[in-house]
Amino acid sequence: MHSLVSILLPLLSVIPSTISQSSGTFNTLTFNVAGLPAILNDNAVPGDKTANTARIGRLFTQHNISLIHVQEDFNYHATLYANDQHPHRTPTSGGVPVGSGLNSLSNFPWTGFERVKWEKCSTFEGADCLTPKGFTFMRVNFGQGVWIDAYNLHADAGTTAADLAARASNLRQVSNYINTHSTGNPVLVFGDSNTRYTRTGDIPNIFSTANGMKDAWIELIRGGVAPQPGTDALLCDNPSPNSTCEVVDKVWYRGSPAVDLRAVRLQYAGAKFLQENGAILSDHNPVLVDFAWRLK
Repeated sequence: MHSLVSILLPLLSVIPSTISQSSGTFNTLTFNVAGLPAILNDNAVPGDKTANTARIGRLFTQHNISLIHVQEDFNYHATLYANDQHPHRTPTSGGVPVGSGLNSLSNFPWTGFERVKWEKCSTFEGADCLTPKGFTFMRVNFGQGVWIDAYNLHADAGTTAADLAARASNLRQVSNYINTHSTGNPVLVFGDSNTRYTRTGDIPNIFSTANGMKDAWIELIRGGVAPQPGTDALLCDNPSPNSTCEVVDKVWYRGSPAVDLRAVRLQYAGAKFLQENGAILSDHNPVLVDFAWRLK
């Protein structure tokens, strides 16, 4: 009997770890970190940009967020990384005017990282052609056999006809890339879309209609009903005390035949990212989303 127990116990100890690999959780954050040189744009944020960026990096580590996509990570990038401790981080593509400002910080490893420049940009309001803005792609390993394609984007800003056309082109470019490179895969798209459901001419629903994805804000906060173009703008304070207003920082996602992926909580996390005196660190509300996955 003793020999039988000694054989079975090691086998039984393996079972919980095997079961745990069939499901899991993680969270994501999209945050425009206002990293343009202060002489070009102070982003209406008080204080010193270097000090503010250092605090953002420390808060990234403190909150232990699984996967972070940042935008406008330009000339203060070294400070951001010097104060962050995520084990996996993308190398910078440079400051203004050579870099895209897009980077990712993760607790999970990835493969296949790529940077893609927009095919179309506009200079009418946002000087969007000043830097090679675009989107990034990576395939993130969230668990044994669980790979999710993650996209970070920073779309054209502005509201002129040229800006609207450029931004629509940007989102179509990402959508087409997903259809080519992520067929049959679970997908996350989150970043600064500069788009609003309430703005006539914007196309934030393209990932739903063309890629079978859900907008986490529409699903969890709006009960599945998107605001109509031309309605009240639902503009947010910064930091926003609630998530019922609309920001341009979006999170879209889908599962796959192999992986059930669900967004379970969304919050505007501006209150988690403030200066020590309570002032804002960026002109954007960061968006934090909790996800749960399960192998089918």
